[in-house]
Amino acid sequence: MAVQAMIEAGLVSQYSEELMTGLGPLFVRPESYRTCRDYLHALMADLPRVNCWTLAEHAGHDRPDRMQYLLERASWDTEAARAAVRGFVTGQLADDQAVLIFDESGHEKDGIATVGVARQYTGTVGKVTNCVNAVYCTYASPAGHTLCDVRLYLPRTWADDQARRDDAGVPEQVRFASKPDLAREMLAVHLAAGTRFRWVAADAVYGRDPQLRAAIENAGKGYVLQVPCDFRVQLGCGRRMRADQAAKLIEDQPWPNLYSAGPGSKGERLYRWGWIGTASTRHSLLIRQSLTNPDELAYYWCHTPDDQPAPLPVLVKVAGQRWPVEEDLKHGKQHAALTDSQVRTWTAWHRHQLLSIAALAIKAVAAARARHHHTPPPQPQDPDQPPPADLTPIPLTVPEIGRLHALLNRAWQPIQHHLHWSLWRRLHQARARWYHHRARLAINLPP
Repeated sequence: MAVQAMIEAGLVSQYSEELMTGLGPLFVRPESYRTCRDYLHALMADLPRVNCWTLAEHAGHDRPDRMQYLLERASWDTEAARAAVRGFVTGQLADDQAVLIFDESGHEKDGIATVGVARQYTGTVGKVTNCVNAVYCTYASPAGHTLCDVRLYLPRTWADDQARRDDAGVPEQVRFASKPDLAREMLAVHLAAGTRFRWVAADAVYGRDPQLRAAIENAGKGYVLQVPCDFRVQLGCGRRMRADQAAKLIEDQPWPNLYSAGPGSKGERLYRWGWIGTASTRHSLLIRQSLTNPDELAYYWCHTPDDQPAPLPVLVKVAGQRWPVEEDLKHGKQHAALTDSQVRTWTAWHRHQLLSIAALAIKAVAAARARHHHTPPPQPQDPDQPPPADLTPIPLTVPEIGRLHALLNRAWQPIQHHLHWSLWRRLHQARARWYHHRARLAINLPP
């Protein structure tokens, strides 16, 4: 079993080479291609801290310049590379019933120079803070799921400030776009590329946007989008009301529909579900009720691409697909340095995000392959049953795949290499301190 785990973890190298082979023609110079390979491999090494310094030291470089040059100034087609990574994910996990999931995520950032940074709300910390936000797309199918695309959210304070745009290298054609607009851009890219999927899922930020809903419907796809309680629906009787008012029509009746929204870390996520038809045969309102707190309700506006509404269990399953993107964002931040970069410009931010998504995708595809060949462990049949002595382990997860890959491919450097880096860091810090002190003296000098 241990040998099999090592073999499956070794698939990371196979998929990494496959992806890098596809990226090769996009680089003008072979040196930049080799640096990109080093960058990607270092991202998968589970380093405790990630920036160009640590990535370069791990890769055996004597300075961070090549890593920084790769992100900032090297000639390579970032958009074509984005398409290659997206194609790798949607090709390896392809399924006609797959779900595209949109969600935003951010991370706190000091200062005002990093592209997109502003005082804004981020769900990561649950408050308004100085941060960078982005909209991500996950591709989820029965085979597995992982991030496949991203768009930076550029606040109006940035979009309307030409000086800041110039400093950060924001392209001239980029204008302010809301988060649903960014999701619509990614949806259009998937449709143009012929990605195999049937459904779209997202939270209320996207569910309330009529343009996004119309784009999905016009493409012949279905959706299960969370909506706020004041979302207005038109019932089959012609009456128009808020979603929470519609829920009251069934609150005096028993909610017999007990379904799982998908497996969680502690078992199936069970909820009771209400389902209300509307004036459209293709639209319905789905209501989720917590088992522990019946007053806790969530509302979903559903559209089925067929003439008849999809069965309730199908809609519930799609609604439950909203969670994988949360797991992907967590794994991306913890195991692929999604938000650990020290970059400021538009190009560098997008290139780092692209390579982080690629690193996560390689691990996720390897984990999906391992899960496909794995026999699931038995489930307990009563609450007092102890686990059997020969209990089968769970399949390899993305974090575990990453740990085994890092162990199998650990890059050992001579002690002189690390001593060189210790000296280089301290000299760099001494030089920075000298310039800071000189600037302070200039400020404090009397006129």
